[in-house]
Amino acid sequence: MLPAREAYELWADTYPPVAHNPLMRVEQEVVEPLLSHIRATRALDVGSGSGRYVPLLKGTGASAVVAVDFSLAMLRRGHTGPGRVCADACRLPFRRGAFDLINASLMVGDILDLGIWSREMARVLSTGGHLVYSDFHPSWAQRGWSRTFRSSDGVLHDVAFNPHAIDDHLASLEQAGFRVRTIREPRFSSARDGAEPGIAAFRRRWGNPQVIVAFHAVKEP
Repeated sequence: MLPAREAYELWADTYPPVAHNPLMRVEQEVVEPLLSHIRATRALDVGSGSGRYVPLLKGTGASAVVAVDFSLAMLRRGHTGPGRVCADACRLPFRRGAFDLINASLMVGDILDLGIWSREMARVLSTGGHLVYSDFHPSWAQRGWSRTFRSSDGVLHDVAFNPHAIDDHLASLEQAGFRVRTIREPRFSSARDGAEPGIAAFRRRWGNPQVIVAFHAVKEP
């Protein structure tokens, strides 16, 4: 099993800047509406990867969008221009209150301590600013699912991740000074995803569990 940082260096060559599998599409279908109702001027995409959320963040009206990832290979894969920074999400190189919107898509599984991460998000977010982020649902740990990808040589790799209970998310957000507005726990849709390779077999084996959890929280005064 590969550590996340090592995995993304290998994965970058084949990682497109779009939601390229059913899980990512389910995630984006719940996150995109949350972002669409927010008006921002300075947005930060944490764990940006190949940058699929950058256009959506620009769609909030933000005049400045910064993409952060700990993998330089992923940043090079999907980003051009000056608005990209290679950095650790728990030690961001930005001043206090620098942004009024933060998005973080499916990256907190790479974080061991949610409390440290939540406090850092609060530090760089302005009062009244919005945090929208998603994680693998706790059902992943409960059922023993794994994250996998194929590198450019065709080899299948497992990617390590840290499972987080929903109560852990809520506790870390509260302690960091956030008020949770919305929680979404989507499942695969039979109408939308039924034709996808593997989804029918997945549903026969597992039923229809939640696969993603997404949060919208606001930094309180």
